[in-house]
Amino acid sequence: MKLFTKKARRSGLPAVLGGAAGILREKAGAVCYNGTKTGSGGRPRNGGIMEIRKAAVAGAGALGTMYGWQIGTALGWDALRIITDPARAARYRAEGVLANGEACPFVYFDGTEPEEPVDLVIFAVKFGGLEKAMEEAAPLIDGHTVLLSVMNGVTSEDLLAQRFGGDNVLLCTAQGMDATRLGNDTRFSHTGNLWFGPRQAGQEAIAAAAADFMDRAGIAYELAEDMPLRLWRKLMMNVGINQTTAVYETGYGGVKHPGEAQDVMVAAMRETKDVANAMGIALTEEDIFYWLGLTQQFADEGMPSMRQDLLAGRKTELALFAGTIRELGRAHGVATPVNDLLYRLIRKMEEAQP
Repeated sequence: MKLFTKKARRSGLPAVLGGAAGILREKAGAVCYNGTKTGSGGRPRNGGIMEIRKAAVAGAGALGTMYGWQIGTALGWDALRIITDPARAARYRAEGVLANGEACPFVYFDGTEPEEPVDLVIFAVKFGGLEKAMEEAAPLIDGHTVLLSVMNGVTSEDLLAQRFGGDNVLLCTAQGMDATRLGNDTRFSHTGNLWFGPRQAGQEAIAAAAADFMDRAGIAYELAEDMPLRLWRKLMMNVGINQTTAVYETGYGGVKHPGEAQDVMVAAMRETKDVANAMGIALTEEDIFYWLGLTQQFADEGMPSMRQDLLAGRKTELALFAGTIRELGRAHGVATPVNDLLYRLIRKMEEAQP
């Protein structure tokens, strides 16, 4: 596979890497969550405090469809609502939504008919769509509704807390999945798992309720106490794999093997680690080894979200990836030359779209 396009050769990426990127290759191993439940499984249901019975997913993209499919097939389709706007709901009803070729008989909430609040809302939209998604979801949210975000970046929970109050907003991140949207069909071979846990003191009961729901829905998860660190681990992966596959115009196969593309991915992740360390977040080289191993489990033709966005002519989440690292790097005196260059290259790719 030809990893380095003419555009990338002219970009100066090899020069900005220096000699530091390729040293991790021998240690990378196949260490991937692949739908293996890591929660406590047989635990009693929260001491009778709370049980999540009905959930909603905001967004029917790749992740929204994947999680909706898991919940619907395990708990019944009436236990789930897909939150969207009337136009999209009409299109989904007319064209259908598929998961690995299987029809998903989703029940849509588009605001045209009143419904009672649900017990859990999972936000699975792109960052630019969060404000709209919050407005669409608001009628289904009240003081008992637990809120989870599987969105990229490290800021969505703060925005949810500003809009709905912070008492029921948990910290959450999703990793290890390879869901890709192809037309109205979402394809995936790895559903990955969720890491989630309290955002503030006193949320142990609602975190346990969310864990119990994941048990019943068959969604692999880990209930964790170190979520700020884990959010940064996920950000580090996105900064590396999303941006590198975008610039090299490749799928996961283009970064799975030693070469310049993999070196760029590693260098971008290492800059993220350095910025996090300057902020007191304990990312390590071992975290980079983990993500390198994880990529080995993905289908070569699969693509992360930024690559999919550029192919579809959509605006990317560049501000959440290189944008975050560059800004925080400047604030904490950490140089980020690889992310600076990736930012400029991807911005040019966005500007060149029709």
